[in-house]
Amino acid sequence: MSQTDELVRWTWEQKCEKAVEALGQNGFTSVYCRTANEAYDYIMKEAEDAASIGFGGSRTIVDLMVQAPLQEKGKEILNHGLPGLSSEERMAIMRRQLTCDLFLTGTNAVTLSGWLVNIDGNGNRVAAMFFGPQKVIVVAGRNKIVDGDLPAAINRIKNWASPPNAKRLNYNTPCAKTGFCSNCNSPERICRVTTVIDRKPRVMDIRVLVVNEDMGL
Repeated sequence: MSQTDELVRWTWEQKCEKAVEALGQNGFTSVYCRTANEAYDYIMKEAEDAASIGFGGSRTIVDLMVQAPLQEKGKEILNHGLPGLSSEERMAIMRRQLTCDLFLTGTNAVTLSGWLVNIDGNGNRVAAMFFGPQKVIVVAGRNKIVDGDLPAAINRIKNWASPPNAKRLNYNTPCAKTGFCSNCNSPERICRVTTVIDRKPRVMDIRVLVVNEDMGL
């Protein structure tokens, strides 16, 4: 690793640890992970007692590649993004995710004040993040950290997360073609439900893993 790489990693480490501290002050169980492998190990350990595990459609969780080993352990996998599902089957899985034992997801943005900010198309992912599952693990790569509060978080989501997600999902939206948000009124618009979790909900067990690697969109 070059000195430049070391300094960049050190700078991100300070931001990650500051985010972890702020999340802890806001009631979340927050953990600093130096690598994605550490996040993987944490999830596998926390999943030991879970019979049903929901996946929120996060690229961060997909990239961790935890689904196959969890399935091999006999866990019931609730993933509405599997190919070949009908819309009725997808909806049924999304509803079951709200009451699963463990829900795994990423976050669109995490602020240095310890807020989790997200924008959804249907709201199923964010709904499961803050109420229902026995345990929620949110994995946030360092690229999700924003220095400001809500405006900075929304700006990150609209300009860096939503366009590539719309393109990934093959939606016919302006941002999927131009790469820029135009605050569209497209029928396939994916920015429809905006949530801010600024404190851990009282009845929920939410773990936030802040990883010193770029993860997801």
